[in-house]
Amino acid sequence: MLTLTYEYKAAPTDEQIQLIEHTLTVCRKVWNFALRERKDWLNSRRCQVNACSIISEYIIPADAAYPNYYEQAKSLTLAKTEHPELKTVNAQVLQQVLRKLETAFVDMQRKGMGFPRFKNRYRMRSFVYPQLGKGEILKGNQIKLPQLGWMEYVRSRDIPDGFKVKQARIVRKASGYFLMLTLECDVNVPDPVASGHPRGIDLGLDKFAATSDGELIERPRFLDTLHRKLKLLQRRLKNKQKGSNNRHKLNRKIARLHQRIADTRKDWHFKLAHQLCDEAGMIFVEDIDFRTWAKGMLGKHTLDAGFGQFVSILQWVCWKRGIYFAKVDKDYTSQVCPQCDTHTGKKDLSDRLHACHNCGYTTHRDVAAAQVIRNRGINALGRSVEENACGDGLTGTGNRLVKGQRSRKKGGEVRLQSTS
Repeated sequence: MLTLTYEYKAAPTDEQIQLIEHTLTVCRKVWNFALRERKDWLNSRRCQVNACSIISEYIIPADAAYPNYYEQAKSLTLAKTEHPELKTVNAQVLQQVLRKLETAFVDMQRKGMGFPRFKNRYRMRSFVYPQLGKGEILKGNQIKLPQLGWMEYVRSRDIPDGFKVKQARIVRKASGYFLMLTLECDVNVPDPVASGHPRGIDLGLDKFAATSDGELIERPRFLDTLHRKLKLLQRRLKNKQKGSNNRHKLNRKIARLHQRIADTRKDWHFKLAHQLCDEAGMIFVEDIDFRTWAKGMLGKHTLDAGFGQFVSILQWVCWKRGIYFAKVDKDYTSQVCPQCDTHTGKKDLSDRLHACHNCGYTTHRDVAAAQVIRNRGINALGRSVEENACGDGLTGTGNRLVKGQRSRKKGGEVRLQSTS
């Protein structure tokens, strides 16, 4: 079973916008009430019977069951008689809110994530229709949704043949409303086979990426370009009264600026991923948890680069284009010579040149690390490294750009720029 998610820009009418905002409001109330119920139950069981707090204590009967999804879904059905507002929203939409809360508690225990938080009107931004009913759902650039009826959207790309729309999610962003369709097709797609030209990629802050073919890609400063404007707006926000319309308008303006930065970063990641996949049959990267980088001294620059998002996008693009993708051991990639596999010692961050005292091989430090990554990936497949470490004369070492891109070479560096 193959599952894809396509995102489209929605164009709802004024009446549909009111229904969407009303649905988000009711979903937010259900989330907060269910979370409050679970939190009170956990607080009532926090202390022992003979060691209760003398100040305050949550008193819930000892035989009261834990309010899991099934208990709260049953209570939600009974609550509709006392609160008619719940009947104005699709029942499955509210059930999905409780399922999302259940998933948050499971992730908190199994994955070590934080405790679920209460949501205000800015944090509850989406809801999902798990079933779209029978009959005709799509018609041109319109989709039929429960309660909303036929809603127009920007049909930026067609749905592939053989795929069926299983569910739809309405997302409210700073630039408007978006429609995310989950598509399913009963087909099994095999994983790409390791063949073709291997390419290792080393990620860093000095250069965003260095390839084993000798390419150096500059790191664009997505946040720095708009940081001055963002800082000015956030200073103004400090003086606005909470709950006022002026504060709400300024919040939306800041959110649009953040979304512009995020969209620019994601677009650049996709274009770079396609460029790296050109003329490559295998791609290897380091197995790094970039969350640890974000907690360090250079955390702001790490988050601005978005390494974790880029690796995920690169893995997806490789799968889509039939290119083998794998992660290798990250340890000591900058302390090993890719030519003779000799340990050259630890380098400072200021040392940008790799010079092996054993074989005399000299190249850029990040390029040497990318070549070590490539060698480790090939060795993990049970093959021998037959290519020259410098990559001279090998197929795939040229700079082939995707549509809408142009490059500038200066001192052996490749700088990717958008022409749009």
